Amino acid sequence: MRILIVGGSGQVGWELQRALAPLGEIVVASRTSLNLLDPISVGHVWDDHRPDVLVNAAGYTAVDRAEAQPQEADAINHRAVDILARLAARHGGWLVHFSSDYVYDGEGTAPFVETDTPAPLNTYGRSKLAGDEAIRASGCRHLIFRTSWVHAARGQNFVRTILRLAAERTTLNVVDDQVGAPTSAELIADITAHALRQMIDGDAPDGVYHLAAAGAASWYDVALHIIAEARRLGASLALEADSITPIPTRDYPTPATRPLNSRLDMQMLRETFGITVPDWQHGIARSVAELVAA
Repeated sequence: MRILIVGGSGQVGWELQRALAPLGEIVVASRTSLNLLDPISVGHVWDDHRPDVLVNAAGYTAVDRAEAQPQEADAINHRAVDILARLAARHGGWLVHFSSDYVYDGEGTAPFVETDTPAPLNTYGRSKLAGDEAIRASGCRHLIFRTSWVHAARGQNFVRTILRLAAERTTLNVVDDQVGAPTSAELIADITAHALRQMIDGDAPDGVYHLAAAGAASWYDVALHIIAEARRLGASLALEADSITPIPTRDYPTPATRPLNSRLDMQMLRETFGITVPDWQHGIARSVAELVAA
């Protein structure tokens, strides 16, 4: 089996190269050979690589910048995905795609289930939802994983930011009314490999699945945990945990509106693929350990 990874240099794409290797030949589409802003370039990807499975780990993820660049966000998160999905349908291949908790409105406190009606609050969320809908409309065989609060030891993410700021500052304000589950790129990649094997073997239906770590926490809770883990590992930090102040979202205005509730229900993933996910603290500890060691 030939597996083409788009976005192989990103947080999730990097881990996918490792996790998917036992399933077949891995090919990574470079940014020089595939320009997601260019429909013609995207249209050539299947003929260029002849995959059995295309895994799209690329995306426009600059949530605030998307408010000023809606065309770019839509081109990468929607229109390029639409082309990839129609190519997969035409060639009888599989498409694996990663979406976001930002397709939901963040209302309430209950975890969202896959059948809840999406209602994104910002340009990024709308572009991700449009990509999801294009895949489903194409008729291709697909796995869409909606993830939340992705982190890793590489790339730009909350864990890296908090450790950097903790080394530089003695006080910090962190939002405490947005709640979700920090999910490691490693976990996403491993579950993707497990699910894809079952899908190809015909043991599970395709469709949309939530994929996140277990449990829930606010960004403030996560920041406290990051600092505690870093100190436990001997990191030299200027910031003490009691110098982190919890603040509401309204006191930290951003161009893009964020959902307050990013909880995702994992029952469908668990029942379909027999997967039990670890608590979010497990992934945070691994990311912190790698960053402190580096």
